[in-house]
Amino acid sequence: MTTTPEPRNSSDPVVRVRDLHKSYGAFEAVAGISFDIRPGETFALLGPNGAGKSTVIEILEGYRDRTSGEVSVLGTDPQHGGLDWKARLGIVLQSTGESGNVTVAEQLAHFASLYPNPRDVTEVIAAVGLEEKAKTRISRLSGGQRRRVDVALGIIGRPELLFLDEPTTGFDPEARHQFWDLVRSLKSEGTTILLTTHYLDEAAQLGDRAGVITGGRLIDIGAIDEIGGAEARVPLVRWRDAAGQSHEIRTDQPGRVVAELVAASVGASGGASGKGAGEPAELEVIRPSLEDVYLGLVRDDRAETTAAASAADSSTSDDSTEVLA
Repeated sequence: MTTTPEPRNSSDPVVRVRDLHKSYGAFEAVAGISFDIRPGETFALLGPNGAGKSTVIEILEGYRDRTSGEVSVLGTDPQHGGLDWKARLGIVLQSTGESGNVTVAEQLAHFASLYPNPRDVTEVIAAVGLEEKAKTRISRLSGGQRRRVDVALGIIGRPELLFLDEPTTGFDPEARHQFWDLVRSLKSEGTTILLTTHYLDEAAQLGDRAGVITGGRLIDIGAIDEIGGAEARVPLVRWRDAAGQSHEIRTDQPGRVVAELVAASVGASGGASGKGAGEPAELEVIRPSLEDVYLGLVRDDRAETTAAASAADSSTSDDSTEVLA
């Protein structure tokens, strides 16, 4: 059964998820997550392999049914989305099953014919940097070039919501930066984007907000520069003293700490001048990146989960001992 999308207010979330669950027998792949994606924003869904990201995305795309919870994508329940609804989505999967027996231009022209208001094929080929390969059969392209074809197919229909699942896998650094520019141009046109990536610098460059999922649970969500909380973003000052001993201090006033270290070093050296004088060896100020914050969140969650499991095992053991007694 399919349904016609209901009219959607421009301020309504493009994606709305409430208490989403997906179970496979006794295994719960998604354990009650909730989040919104706002119109025109790029939302990065982050997490380690096996965390449940792909399951969530497949539910949002309408490829997998949920066990329970509420989901709305462009005003429609994905389980009942028809062709009109699907035409408003753009999807770039981690891998595709394209045969590759046609040229890049032919494949894009075919896909463009399936949409009511497609982008110009030539413009899309240029946007993904495949002008010189337009007349080349897809089977003869490199892995990175095929990935660009995947991206081109995902945007040819001028989607309102674009799913990007590990989109730059196989890209060289220059191609990645070109792709980032493409995503920014799509965002400037009002396209809403859901991004999954293991490149945390990519999420930091492109994302407005991020959610971190582990073990099927959403453990944090917020603006890219706020996720993890203020404590996770406290800078680290690191240096080596005159005796060769390493030191480090976390402080929200790294400039003051550096000034004090330099002043103390100058005093210890008797005001000597010259290269390196007045500055502790290997002095550096490290400001946590999104990757640092993400790794800290995942590490802390695993520690808490392990501790909770150990406590549960201990409680079960104690109960068994009482019964035996």
